[in-house]
Formats: sequence, C-alpha cells, structure tokens
Amino acid sequence: MSNETYRETNFRPDSLARIVRINEILSEYDQKLTARQVYYQFVSRGWLENTERSYKGLTSLLTDARYAGLVDWEAIEDRGRAPAIPLEFRDLAHRVESAIENYRLDRWEGQENYVELWVEKQALAGVLAPLARKFHVTLMVNKGYSSASAMKDAAERIRFAYNDAVDAGQAKMPIILYLGDHDPSGEDMVRDIEDRLNEFLAGDTVEVEVRELALTMAQIRKFNPPPNPAKVTDSRAAAYIAKYGPQSWELDALPPRELNRIVERAFAGVLDLDKYNAVIKREEADKAKLRKAAGGVK
Repeated sequence: MSNETYRETNFRPDSLARIVRINEILSEYDQKLTARQVYYQFVSRGWLENTERSYKGLTSLLTDARYAGLVDWEAIEDRGRAPAIPLEFRDLAHRVESAIENYRLDRWEGQENYVELWVEKQALAGVLAPLARKFHVTLMVNKGYSSASAMKDAAERIRFAYNDAVDAGQAKMPIILYLGDHDPSGEDMVRDIEDRLNEFLAGDTVEVEVRELALTMAQIRKFNPPPNPAKVTDSRAAAYIAKYGPQSWELDALPPRELNRIVERAFAGVLDLDKYNAVIKREEADKAKLRKAAGGVK
C-alpha cells in the first residue's frame, strides 16, 4: 500500500462517494489498473455515462484522490510511460542470484505449436505481461496497423523459431493469439496481421494462423461493456456498421479478470501442460545445482 499525502484537498460529498467506489473497484483486483480501466468499470456498473466529459472528470478526481492520500498510488499505473531504468546490483552475490532466477529453458520444447501473444493497445501490456512471462511467450504490442519493419521482424522471428524446431526434428505450427478493440480497424486487424506475416513468409513451408481472442461479439453480449460510436471516418466503417451497427467497443472495457481468463483458456488449448511442467521441473533442478555451485560467491 502507498497512500502518501502530498496535497490537502476539500472534496465535495459526491466526490468522496465516488472515491469510495474507486477504492471498491481497485480492491477487487490483485493487479494494477489504468485510469481508463477504472473509468470503464464505472460505466459498466451504471455509475457514469460513457462520455468524454465523464472520462476527464473521473481521471481528474482519481489524480486528486491519490495526491490527497485517499487512493493507493500503487494501484494505478500509466503503461504508456514506463521509464528505462539501468540494471544494477548490490554485490556479486545479488547478481548471481538474479541470473539464477532468470534462468529459463525452452518451455515450449516438444510442443506442437509456436505461440506469441499480441495486443492492439500499449495500455494493456501491463495486464498481459505476467501471462506472457508465465507461459514464456513473446508479447507483441502492435499499436494498430503495425509498420512494415515490425511485421517483417515478427515474420523473421517466427521463421527462425520454425526452422529451429525443424532442425530439432519437430514441426511447430505458428499461432498468434490476438486481442484488440471491436471497431472497424480492430475487426480488420486479424486479417491484416495474418496476410502480412504470411506475405513475408511466402516461399517457406510455414504459415501463420492468427486467432482472435477478444474482443468478440459473444464477449460483448456476455459482459455488456459500454459502447462507443463507431468511427465513421475509418475507411472500413461502412462495412463494419452494416454488419454490427453504429456502435463499437474497446478491449479496455473488458473486466481485467475476464481478460486474464480468456488468455489462460487460450493457452490451455495450444499447450501440452505435462510437457510444459516437465521442462519447469528440469529448470528448478538446474537452479538448485547453480545455487549449490555458487554458494561461495560473495
């Protein structure tokens, strides 16, 4: 908990009541949320209208409440402004322990698939990063339609992983697990990623499959996230509106716990858990050996 007070603020009764609700939402999660995710929880629970004015008002109140020590600073994060902090250690023993803790084998050894996790929005990288670490996969933030350079780099990464597996006597199917908004561009993103990756891989025996995990209409009907007007200026808007109507939905509006469950279930469908756990068991045995060998390092 980090509820330091930096400013004295006299809040109106309605603002104090809203702060209570902010803390109620934050207490439900064991992970940090963005201000936008808190806002969408307010909208989905009927506590606010989904307007730009409501969003600005709530985020301003959230900032004031944190300065006043009424909301935990550690409960909110800005995932778009992460600093690049240089790596350092207290001493040699600290460095050795860090190296041991970061020791990883190829946890996908013997698996039938090569998998990456892609998300459209930088703001959700913090939610998905622990899952990417858990399942030992690359997490890619494509920020809308990716650049040609980023797509070529991804294709090369997939080609290398595929050829490496073939050299080891395996043939792994490359799968991209994808999460994005349900709007004119977001709905087209799956096709775009698959087409462009396979264009770079043309001539190879490998072909990438992109699987849309979220946001889908089935999830929208189930969780009823707050809608936004579809972007009519998008060149894909007419086709989208003809199929889904004039509303669109943001991935951020999905409850974070549900987002985690969706990703967990997707990995369960592409992963042989027994083989995966066997590699982790070997990892732990190797770490024990490393700690024993480094026992005299000070």
